[in-house]
Amino acid sequence: MTSSVIPGIDPNAVTPVVIDGEPVLGAASFEVRAPYGDHLLGSVPKLDAADVDRAVAAARRAMREDPLPQWRRAEILDRAAALLAERAGDVAVAVALEAAKPIRTARGEVERAVGTLQFSAAVARTLTGETVPLEASSVGAGKLGFVLRVPVGVVGAIAPFNFPLNLVAHKLGPAVAAGCAVVLKPASQTPFSSILLARIFADAGLPPGYLHVVTGGGGTVGNAIVDHPDIALITFTGSPDVGWGIRARAPRKRVGLELGNNAPVILEADGDWRAAVAKIRLAGFAHAGQSCISTQRVLVHESIADEVAAALAEAVSTLVVGDPMDEATEVSSLISVAERDRVAGWVQEAKDAGAVIATGGTIDDAGVLAPTVIADAAPDLKVCALEVFGPVVAITRYSTFDEALALANDTRYGLQAAVFTSDVSKALRAVRTLDFGGVLVNEVPTWRADQMPYGGLRDSGNTKEGPAWSVREMTEERMVILSG
Repeated sequence: MTSSVIPGIDPNAVTPVVIDGEPVLGAASFEVRAPYGDHLLGSVPKLDAADVDRAVAAARRAMREDPLPQWRRAEILDRAAALLAERAGDVAVAVALEAAKPIRTARGEVERAVGTLQFSAAVARTLTGETVPLEASSVGAGKLGFVLRVPVGVVGAIAPFNFPLNLVAHKLGPAVAAGCAVVLKPASQTPFSSILLARIFADAGLPPGYLHVVTGGGGTVGNAIVDHPDIALITFTGSPDVGWGIRARAPRKRVGLELGNNAPVILEADGDWRAAVAKIRLAGFAHAGQSCISTQRVLVHESIADEVAAALAEAVSTLVVGDPMDEATEVSSLISVAERDRVAGWVQEAKDAGAVIATGGTIDDAGVLAPTVIADAAPDLKVCALEVFGPVVAITRYSTFDEALALANDTRYGLQAAVFTSDVSKALRAVRTLDFGGVLVNEVPTWRADQMPYGGLRDSGNTKEGPAWSVREMTEERMVILSG
C-alpha cells in the first residue's frame, strides 16, 4: 500500500510557516490536495501583504545586524545539503504527492537539489571580485583598486510547482551563498516541499531572519513581493505572461526570469535516431511533460519520418501511467484537471486539423491523460507553436537541414534545442545557428546539469541559473580605491 501522507505534515491541521523565527498560521488558510486522487494533503496559511511586509522587515534587519561571512554561508549550505540527503526519503514523498511526480523521479529531484546546495556552498567559498589596474593611467598612480561582491539585498523568490524542491534550491542556495535574505513564495499547489526545505535550513544553522516562507495567492502575496520597495531582486520561474508582467511592474528592481519553451530536437537521417527515440520516451513525458525543457517538437528528416513516428509511438505506449507513489509509475497526473483538459483540447485541435494521433490522447479512469505522440503536426498548431506543458510530443517532417534549423528557430521561445547527427559540420552549423540559450548535440534538449549556466532568450527569460551565475545576479560590484 502506498503512502498518501507527507511525513512531518498533519493533513488535518494548518501547517504554520515561519516568519522572523516565529510560527505563523495567518487569519485564513487554504487546502492543498494531491493532483492524483484529489485527497487532502494538508492546509497552509493564506497570508497577505502585511505578512510579506513583516518578512521583508525581518530580512532587512537580519542582513544589517547579522551579516553572514562567506565561511558561515558555505558551512550552512554544506550542512543543509547533508541534512537534505539524510531526509531524502521524506522529502521525496512530499514532492511526489503534492506535484504528482512519480516517486522515482521525485527521488532524483531530491538528489539534484542536494547537488545544487553543494555547488552553492562551493560558490560561497570562492566568491571574489577582481583587481582593477588603476595605475594603467596616470591619474591612478599610487592607487590600488579592487572590486568587492556584496549582497544585493533582500531577494524575493517566486517558485513554480513543477520542480517544487530543486528550483527552490536554485533560488535559496545562491541567495545564501551571496549573503542575501530571502522571502519565498512557493507555488500554491506545492508549498510543503518549500516548508520542509526551510526546516532543513533552520536546522543547518541559517539565522531565522534569512528565510521566510510566505504562502498565499499570486494576486496577494506574489504582488506584495513584486511591489515591495525593500526587495532588491526578484527571481521568478513560471509562465512568460506572468514573468514579463512582473518585469514591467518592477522596473527599478533586478528581475531574473526563467520562463517557458517548446523545446525542439532535430533528427537527421545520418544520426542515431533510435537512441534519440529511446531518450525522448522519457524526455517528452517525465513529470507529465511539465518541464520547460520537456522535449516537445521532434523535427524529423522526411526519409526517416515514418520509422521514427512508429518507433516513438511504440516506445511511448509502454510508459507506465498511474499513482505517483507506485514504484513502477513513469507518468502520472497533470497538476490540475483544468490543465489536463487544456492539453487534451490542444490534442483534439491537432487531430481536427489533420494530424495523426499515433498513440495516446485518451483520459483513463483515474483522470490521467495518456502520453501522446502526434505525427504529421503542422508547425502552426498549438502543440508546436506554444508550450504544451503536458505529456505530448509532436512530430514534424522536413526536407533539408536548413529547413530544420529554420523550423526550430521559428518560435517565441529560446531556452534549449538539440540535434542528432553524425556529421560534425552539421553539428557545428546547428550550434552557430540555433538561437537558444543552450544547444545540445546528440542529446535531448531536456538534459540539464545543475552547475551549468541555464537560461533562455525571448519569451524563455532574461537570465542564467546555476549557482555560479545566480550569485553574480544576487551581488553588487562595489569599487574600492585605496590611496597611499
